Amino acid sequence: MSSRRELANAIRALSMDAVQKAKSGHPGAPMGMADIAEVLWNDFLKHNPANPKWPDRDRFVLSNGHGSMLLYSLLHLTGYDLGIEDLMQFRQLHSKTPGHPEYGYAPGVETTTGPLGQGITNAVGMAIAEKALAARFNRPDHTIIDHHTYCFLGDGCLMEGISHESCSLAGALGLGKLIAIYDDNNISIDGEVRGHNGVPGWFLDDTPKRFEAYGWHVIPKVDGHDAEAVKAAIEEARTVSDRPTLICCQTIIGWGSPNKQGKEECHGAALGEDEVALTRQAIGWSHPPFEIPSHVYEGWSAKERGAKAEIAWNERFAAYQKAYPDLAAELERRLDGELPADWAAQAQAFVDSVVEKGDTIASRKASQNALNGFGPLLPELIGGSADLAGSNLTIWKGCQGVGKGEEGGNYIYYGVREFGMSAIMNGIALHGGFVPYGATFLMFSEYARNALRMAALMRVPTIFVYTHDSIGLGEDGPTHQPVEQIPTLRMIPNMSVWRPCDAVESAVGWKLAIERRGGPSCLIFSRQNLPHVERSAEQIAAIARGGYVLRDCDGTPEAIIIATGSEVELALKAAEALSDRRIRVVSMPSTDAFDAQDEAYREAVLPKAVTARVAVEAAVTDGWWKYVGSQGAVVGIDRFGESAPAGQLFKELGFTVENVAAAVKGVL
Repeated sequence: MSSRRELANAIRALSMDAVQKAKSGHPGAPMGMADIAEVLWNDFLKHNPANPKWPDRDRFVLSNGHGSMLLYSLLHLTGYDLGIEDLMQFRQLHSKTPGHPEYGYAPGVETTTGPLGQGITNAVGMAIAEKALAARFNRPDHTIIDHHTYCFLGDGCLMEGISHESCSLAGALGLGKLIAIYDDNNISIDGEVRGHNGVPGWFLDDTPKRFEAYGWHVIPKVDGHDAEAVKAAIEEARTVSDRPTLICCQTIIGWGSPNKQGKEECHGAALGEDEVALTRQAIGWSHPPFEIPSHVYEGWSAKERGAKAEIAWNERFAAYQKAYPDLAAELERRLDGELPADWAAQAQAFVDSVVEKGDTIASRKASQNALNGFGPLLPELIGGSADLAGSNLTIWKGCQGVGKGEEGGNYIYYGVREFGMSAIMNGIALHGGFVPYGATFLMFSEYARNALRMAALMRVPTIFVYTHDSIGLGEDGPTHQPVEQIPTLRMIPNMSVWRPCDAVESAVGWKLAIERRGGPSCLIFSRQNLPHVERSAEQIAAIARGGYVLRDCDGTPEAIIIATGSEVELALKAAEALSDRRIRVVSMPSTDAFDAQDEAYREAVLPKAVTARVAVEAAVTDGWWKYVGSQGAVVGIDRFGESAPAGQLFKELGFTVENVAAAVKGVL
């Protein structure tokens, strides 16, 4: 039978061997956290290697994702479909074991981590999802949703501002099943974070007091290399149900390396062959690289334990199905990511009702109307706003706040935490059972940008809602007026971006974002009113294709005006002013959706033979040149705005019928 230390040393050996073979990586964190990981995974973690997607598994997040070999070693040793050959391919092209954990590459990886602080924030989202699902589906005699979220994090995660945003909110929400384990090793890339040999420190925070101030339960000064001390700390954390817990484990980075442990040298570089050999001697590991003895595998294997846990849960769920068949079916549907059976018909009926009403309203109000239309159809919808609910209009009639006393709610008051909100939403989406959306002003998507990128990288169906989309914001001035944001959002791979021109396009954009499964969506809405545009049934159906002919002419057009959002009205009026010419107006609420259409459709909307083209959008111009070509023109904004009423600004910056008409004449 293996000792705890021998089991932990298997992690150390695999980690230093894989990093050494790749000649790059981060061996220090896995070697330092191996003892903590052994206790958590062997004594507490509820999971089944044979079914990594078992709904009631505990979630494990490695927020300090540079220590990825810790996670890969754990997955391999406990019996996931991650062979020793996969570990030998660490950091190699097309392997399951990239340099940082990537969602979808290896079974058991719950989220992509690497950008520090986002892992713990994803974990907060997962814990919110668990709490909300449990409140909705558990019954006094049937507990179906009951799992913990565990997160490892390091000094770097705690230095990142996003950790303040998410951990503060976690305390406010009383997430009792969130347990974070802090690897307090005093080392980052630049050396000792508290200073040494005349070098000033850069992380002098009293972390326990900080988390106590957030409302967390804190267990300080745990010896991270004493298995029994770690076990006692986790046991204590699991008894605390009204607030999250931070366990502060004091460890030695690179533990076991005679010459590099405790030093920044082992943080982000291979130990070197000589030091690897010395480490083997120091920890008593006599086995060749990538060789694990059978008794060590036996000591680690979670297959039997995991299978028993899932079988027991399946038996409980079968009893739940008999007692509450409708609830059970609803839970299964939501966990499978399926929309309600009547969704398609009901959603289309709502879109039809918007067409019939023909409201002239701000698209942010149209967005709220869409939430009121779609929300009752979607019990899995969970929303929020970064302290702008009254401006973003994200609260609909069925909203109930999520909080300590409102566990079954569906609306999160995120406070002024744009980055935290966005990464929390990613965690909720990754957990499953919900369709998350969250909102702020478009300008402040900048604060959240890396979380948007992570959503796109993982292809999770998070919905980002952005209002106050242009200089139409008016008097708040250039600090709040987005100029470059829409084009740069469109540049993110896998991101779908919609900027609708009226209530109908807004409803269609919401419907498609809810239905999307291949990645996140950005829905971009105006502050100012936008007029209803009359369309044929064929045009309404074409909205989903991202770009379509909104106003046409007899015969082949002489020129085409392409516009989005509030500028579509301007394009239509310019075409009317040029009534003596054959002008086509194309509304293009989503360039990515249009680009995904077949060539025949794109040619039908934008014939190559028509080279006289003008794009109109209140944003920087660069992205539109691929549509208008070298002979076309773009009416846009390649400068920052000003503080003034919106009408004055549009005129000042050239968004007038006369200017658009002149641009069309200029390309004819």
